[in-house]
Amino acid sequence: MPFIELAKVKIDNIRMQEALQKLEEFVSSSEGGNLNSRLRLIVTPNPEIIVSAQTDPKLLEILNNADLRLPDGISMVVVSRIKRTPLKERVAGIDFLLSACSEAEKKGWAIFLLGGAPGISEKAADELLKKYPKLKIVGTMHGYFKSNEDQKIISQIKNAKPDILFAGLGGGKQEKWLHAYLKELNVPVCMGVGGSMDVISGIKARAPRWVQALYIEWLYRLITEPQRWKRQLALPKFLWLTLGKNKR
Repeated sequence: MPFIELAKVKIDNIRMQEALQKLEEFVSSSEGGNLNSRLRLIVTPNPEIIVSAQTDPKLLEILNNADLRLPDGISMVVVSRIKRTPLKERVAGIDFLLSACSEAEKKGWAIFLLGGAPGISEKAADELLKKYPKLKIVGTMHGYFKSNEDQKIISQIKNAKPDILFAGLGGGKQEKWLHAYLKELNVPVCMGVGGSMDVISGIKARAPRWVQALYIEWLYRLITEPQRWKRQLALPKFLWLTLGKNKR
């Protein structure tokens, strides 16, 4: 699959529909207990995760070796165009999650939601079922668990036998957790979804489409969630790494 590289992080140059086709391939390859199937990890590199990966070799390795690396961030699309290696389009993690649930409803795939504060994954499940009434949600669990509870969580997920696990444990942490336990979980497809469940559940609002179209989602988040200001510093760092650093 073609990819571009931004600050040492590989990003698949893929459209939403192409990404959904890959998802179907991943799930289908494991159906019927296919012994030739393998477990897949989907990641959503965005500027914040890319900046973190610069000083975290393990995270960088996980991102670059994932089975699908979605371009989650409009600034990445803009930078790629400036560098004349344009990404086809942004594939936001939350949009992919929702589209994947639509496909799952049609094809009978089972999903498990892991992440968010207590009660959030359940609310997210309720909202998803309003959109996709026939969606098979086989389990939910919050993401506020300690490392000594990992095996308990893994057992709960394994017993539910989902086809897709959406894990919102925070950028960096979720990728490492899924990578560490991919074989134990034995779920055909695992994906890190960051704070998507907070938005789907309704406790946080997503930026309006006109804000997204103007490429100022970062400003909307800063205004609506001023406590995120330290995290927003990742954007200028990302721009420096991808555009300014090489011009010194």
